[in-house]
Amino acid sequence: MPKPGETGLTRIIHAFGYSLQGIKAALKHEAAFRQEVALFVILAPAVFWVGNSWLEYAVLMGSLFLVLIVEIVNSAIEAVVDRFGEEHHELAGRAKDMGSAAVLFSLLNVVIIWSFISYNRFFT
Repeated sequence: MPKPGETGLTRIIHAFGYSLQGIKAALKHEAAFRQEVALFVILAPAVFWVGNSWLEYAVLMGSLFLVLIVEIVNSAIEAVVDRFGEEHHELAGRAKDMGSAAVLFSLLNVVIIWSFISYNRFFT
C-alpha cells in the first residue's frame, strides 16, 4: 500500500529539499565528509587532465562521487546507532565498523581507478 502524502512533482521537490538538508548536516557534523568534499574539489578538475575520453572522465568522476555517497551512508548509520545510546553493543559496533570499511573500499576504489587511468595516460 502506498505511503500517504504528496505525489508527483511536489514529492520530488520535497525529496530534493530533504537531500539538501542531508548534505548540509553532513557538512556541519561530519569532519570526514568535509575532508572528502575537499578531496573532490581538488581532484574534480584533474579529471579532465588525467582522463583521455568521455568514458574515462565518467569513471574518474564517478569514483569521486562514490566516496561522498558511501560517506553519507556511513554517517547515517553512525547517527542511527548513536541515537540509541553510547553504551557498547556488539551489533552497533559491527554496523559502525562495516560502514567504515565501506568508506575504505570506496577510497581504495579511487586510488585504483586513478592509478590505472593515470598509468595509461602518462606511462604508455
